[in-house]
Amino acid sequence: MNKIYIPDGYKPTLDAYDTQRAIAYIKDTFQKEFSTALNLKRVSAPLFVTEDSGLNDNLNGYERPVSFDVPAIGAEAQVVHSLAKWKRLALKKYNFMVGNGLYTDMNAIRRDEELDNLHSVYVDQWDWEKIITRENRNTDYLKLIVNTIVGAICDVKERLFVHFPQLKVKLSRDVSFITSQELEDMYPTLTPHERENEYLKEHKTACIMQIGGALRSGKPHDGRAPDYDDWELNCDIMFWNDVLKCAFEVSSMGIRVDEVSLKKQLETAGCTEREALPFHKMLLNGELPLTIGGGIGQSRLCMLMMGCAHIGEVQSSIWDAETVKKCEENGVPLL
Repeated sequence: MNKIYIPDGYKPTLDAYDTQRAIAYIKDTFQKEFSTALNLKRVSAPLFVTEDSGLNDNLNGYERPVSFDVPAIGAEAQVVHSLAKWKRLALKKYNFMVGNGLYTDMNAIRRDEELDNLHSVYVDQWDWEKIITRENRNTDYLKLIVNTIVGAICDVKERLFVHFPQLKVKLSRDVSFITSQELEDMYPTLTPHERENEYLKEHKTACIMQIGGALRSGKPHDGRAPDYDDWELNCDIMFWNDVLKCAFEVSSMGIRVDEVSLKKQLETAGCTEREALPFHKMLLNGELPLTIGGGIGQSRLCMLMMGCAHIGEVQSSIWDAETVKKCEENGVPLL
């Protein structure tokens, strides 16, 4: 069941022409800001990988990848869900050193996504990955990187305001860090999404940590594949969206699994058969660098900074008839 919400009295701040100008400015400026801040180099990345490589991200475990056969190589290919595993392999292949990293444009198709104001079957984000030392595998380092990313986002928002003073969205640099278990303890009767909304109402910018493992309630805060983020050292970066009056995720990221946490999480998730895949073998044998990485939504960031009510205002995708009708009736321009 697809959902759409139109805020009372909502009207786009920019016309169609200035919307495209603002999107271009945000994308061009932010990738320069955050790549400089994190010491990242741009690389080219695949749109699809072979099914038997083990490189595709299975997200929450139930999403079906878009697959197609490639007769010329006699193999089945899958459109990537994300590049979480590919990036780590690329760092080794391209001989990156500790303290350096890469970023790339990641485009994906998530066919099973439920459509609403924030979700589309088309995903566009900056995927990034950076080599770290084993001593960096801790919460303090995770928080340092989160603060750096939030700082870059706020810097770009302030510069955007100079070019488009009619965009009056305010973002807070003050990041409130909280674990998913602490959030559950605060709001035990609410769903995870409701907890995020309540917390962000007060704190405006937050980093929710330790996502993937079961909480004391017996359920995880949210799903995470067991073979990229370390569930003890990952997080979501969220801002309060004053247009939609909700918590608004712009990035999922984390310190990646090492050989110990990978084995543990595969066992917990009941998918130890992945240990036989090429990527997982390399990781378990200590042949891949230790890394931190994540994805930052391009359309999400544009939507937030421009005060848009629907992600279709900043990206071209496909929508169900009810969404199209409701947007037309309420003056929400879908690209």
